[in-house]
Amino acid sequence: MIPTITAFERSPDGGKGLARDMRVRWALEEVGQPYDVRLLSFEAMKQGAHLALHPFGQIPTYEDGDLALFESGAIVLHIAGRHAGLLPADANARARAIMWMFAAVNTVEAPILELVTARLLESDKSWTKERMPLVEDRVRDRLKQLSARLGDADWLDGAFSAGDLMMVAVLLRLRASGLLDEYPNLSAYVARGEARPAYKRAFDAQLAVFTAASTG
Repeated sequence: MIPTITAFERSPDGGKGLARDMRVRWALEEVGQPYDVRLLSFEAMKQGAHLALHPFGQIPTYEDGDLALFESGAIVLHIAGRHAGLLPADANARARAIMWMFAAVNTVEAPILELVTARLLESDKSWTKERMPLVEDRVRDRLKQLSARLGDADWLDGAFSAGDLMMVAVLLRLRASGLLDEYPNLSAYVARGEARPAYKRAFDAQLAVFTAASTG
């Protein structure tokens, strides 16, 4: 049976690969698993049928037989656990890869999302000018720590893993801010992720949806 994921009918990211279904698409492409996509409007995401799959009315969701999942990190972990290629066979290395998945979405993404919110939704507030440097510095703190840990390695812990997939996906949200450019090894790390054939296939598939919606 081919799993089905949900994605935006018209993505707010403009086809830049930032919507969270990208993480799931990339994982499925890495392991060579075909999948179907059910596109949803913002209105449909708040209706009962979708809320039964995702109680918070977001995307992506993942359905495979009688299994239904939400949260991109949980979905990627499930895919990585079922198929070879995203988690090491060695138990300790496998645990560390999962650790990096959690670090990406819990430790690194949190200040990045705060920055995105400040720039997109709070830029007109009277206190934004004073607050923005503080928000940016919180992101820099995490990037500095991550940069030091990565060093000159290609990936976070040996071979590419689901931990790298999630971390690259999170760091991509910083591209427009210019902050990532301050850490050349992290910029190169993200570029290696984007250069992977599976990433390119996933990106092209997501972009095709946005392009079709824009011209339709």
